[in-house]
Amino acid sequence: MLNHRVIPCLLMKDGGLVKTRRFKDPVYVGDPINAIRIFNEKEVDELVLLDISATAQGRAPNFELIEEIASECFMPLAYGGGVRTVAQVKQLLRLGVEKVIINTALHTDPEFVREAARTFGSQAIVASMDVKRKLLGRQEVFIKNAGTATGVDPVTFAHQVQELGVGEILLTAVDRDGTMVGYDLDLVAKIAQAVNVPVIASGGAGSLADFGAAVRQGHASAVSAGAMFVFYGPHRAVLISYPDYDKLRAALS
Repeated sequence: MLNHRVIPCLLMKDGGLVKTRRFKDPVYVGDPINAIRIFNEKEVDELVLLDISATAQGRAPNFELIEEIASECFMPLAYGGGVRTVAQVKQLLRLGVEKVIINTALHTDPEFVREAARTFGSQAIVASMDVKRKLLGRQEVFIKNAGTATGVDPVTFAHQVQELGVGEILLTAVDRDGTMVGYDLDLVAKIAQAVNVPVIASGGAGSLADFGAAVRQGHASAVSAGAMFVFYGPHRAVLISYPDYDKLRAALS
């Protein structure tokens, strides 16, 4: 067992898996069931599945597809996308999802988030924070697939979601998404040191060294990656992969 979780983050759009760069230009990378079966064989710690089309289309989660995915998934599954009600959270947990990830509703309906955490326990609710760097380096939290600014700085937002009772924070640097140039370590450290809940670093991982840096310099409790686990080589050929356990342990120690 690793001291820090290493979590593939899969993006789903209209039923297929895609990978974005800075939350734009989604590239099709395959069928979610096939990818999950590969990650099962690799004995992955945990899996994040985000339906990036649900909120954009103003629809609820695709429960039928999620049930199919959860039944194939042998590791803990966290799902996010289009979740707006306590009833939806209940249904997702009933289908086999272990954690429900909430993004837009953190800002638009915080009382729903508070009620969900109180009803199902903090461990079942994950806050997804998407952060963009603005002019002069100032950072701001965005919602709705990073298309809408909240006007709130990341540390303030982190304090707010912690008060809602969430169990952990999935922190994504939008400017680094899909770039594989490394995490925004300053951002990760700033949030990790500001709250008492675990912070998952996301956005920019391209090597095992990036995982180690996020843990040691960024004080992250876990790391997440997308492009690193679905692309191979300079031409970004699609290849679902996951590092060997011994290599992960060495990188994170």
